[in-house]
Amino acid sequence: MSAIYLRGLLLSLALVSSIGMQNLFVFNNAINQPLKRAWPVTLMVWFADTALTLAGFFGMGAIISAHEMFKLIIMFLGGLLVIWIGFGILRSAASFKLESSNTPLPMKKSLINAWVVTWANPQAIIDTSLMFGAMRGSLSNTQVTPFISGVVSATAIWFFGITLILGLLKERLPQRFLMWVNIISGVVVMLYGAYLLYQVVLMVI
Repeated sequence: MSAIYLRGLLLSLALVSSIGMQNLFVFNNAINQPLKRAWPVTLMVWFADTALTLAGFFGMGAIISAHEMFKLIIMFLGGLLVIWIGFGILRSAASFKLESSNTPLPMKKSLINAWVVTWANPQAIIDTSLMFGAMRGSLSNTQVTPFISGVVSATAIWFFGITLILGLLKERLPQRFLMWVNIISGVVVMLYGAYLLYQVVLMVI
């Protein structure tokens, strides 16, 4: 397992584990439905998230790689954005609450919502494009495949893992555990943002 793969894996785990609209949907899907109904919805969330990640990584990343000045600007803005997102994760660390309504959505509506919570959020689309575009700009061509493989693997591990854990444990999982997931995630994301800004400094001097 290469260091670049691990970098993508760890960074993606930190990013995807932050509490947001997408994770709230996955958590409540696991809590409010039996596992056999929760799995297809989780799979659809992973497909939607992977599609958005690949679009941001290869679309914006390709433009960044072809224009050195644009690459510099996007890496700088992406670094600032990643730090800000990490700070937001830390601020929200103690505010997450799980709520079980015991009223599962129809399967068709659940599958549609899996795409909606990922693609119907303009801010998430912009943030993903900037972040993963900046990350693509910091990688050499030989590092691209292992890095994005790590990113996609991490989201699969997170979405399916959290569905399994919450599906089995339901509301018995301590809320303090989720708080520490957020704290660790926030720190890791902020450190990576600082790394992107450091790369910008090296490119300038």
